[in-house]
Amino acid sequence: MRKVLLIEDDQVLRENTAEILELASYKVVTASNGKIGVDKAIKVIPDIIICDIMMPVLDGYSVLEQLAANKMTKHIPFIFLSAKTERQDVRKGMNLGADDYITKPFFEDELISAIESRLAKVSILKEQRESTITQPIKQEDELKTLNDLKNYFDDNGESFSYSKGDVIYSEGQSSSYIYLILKGLVKCYIFDEKGKELTTALHKEDDLFGFTSFTQNIPYQETATALKDTEAVGITKSELRKILDLNHKVTLELIQLLTNDLTGIKDQLLQMAYSSVHKKTAATIVKFAQKMNPRPEDPIKISRSDLASVAGIATETLIRTMTDFKKQGLIEMEGRNIKIVDLESLQHMY
Repeated sequence: MRKVLLIEDDQVLRENTAEILELASYKVVTASNGKIGVDKAIKVIPDIIICDIMMPVLDGYSVLEQLAANKMTKHIPFIFLSAKTERQDVRKGMNLGADDYITKPFFEDELISAIESRLAKVSILKEQRESTITQPIKQEDELKTLNDLKNYFDDNGESFSYSKGDVIYSEGQSSSYIYLILKGLVKCYIFDEKGKELTTALHKEDDLFGFTSFTQNIPYQETATALKDTEAVGITKSELRKILDLNHKVTLELIQLLTNDLTGIKDQLLQMAYSSVHKKTAATIVKFAQKMNPRPEDPIKISRSDLASVAGIATETLIRTMTDFKKQGLIEMEGRNIKIVDLESLQHMY
């Protein structure tokens, strides 16, 4: 028998509603205020909760917030029951995560219908999750390319939003997710023993990042920060490992991607070691322009310290070199905005 927790401070309404639910073959547990309701929800773990909003001790909004924060009760369907019909109250309840909102007075079939539809939805979602876990990926659904893998991220990944300057993860933090950038730009960097920031990678839209070990619990080896407002999706390392176990073709493509990244890092290190200051600066400006804009000649807004970090030179040296480029008509500068005027000449420097 499915179990309903009814939280309602009006005794008459509570008893009448409980009787309606019992006649509909539900087992009913009642609570006369929000605090008692939270305690009973944790104790009995009902199949669904019906809760009034305006109550003493703890109102309905607070009940929902507390239960949503508890891993044992956060997935229980929650229906608000209240005489308050103002639009802002409805919106607030739904924004907090309520599944439905029924206003008093209500019809008996309206209440039963709302409960049954929510319980049916929970049952369907549970079956879908169990089916996904127990059934291997069918041959026709096999992921064969990196594009297939990225589509899987987009369809199944958890969504993340970051404002410019937000830290996505920090060096030494437990490496839980691999990310795909849907929109924005991300900088990865480390600090040397003197506290100087060294940029290790720039990731743009459609790039994957956040890789560590697939077999060991190794934390992130760098810090990742959004250089502009960024939208990303992520899946856990354990989920990605299962995907790769079942899709060997995409595993090979991912290995090739990581190999190319390593080759790029080696080239950058060689350039930092052997290139002239002008070559390093030119290559870095072009690299940022290509990452941040569809057309490299469009203006970019980037800090001089970020440019110097990637180029592997002192910020003061970079600024002097960029001033030379400006005098030569290769770039234009206004504040932090940099516009490439002569892309071909910059590319010929390196």
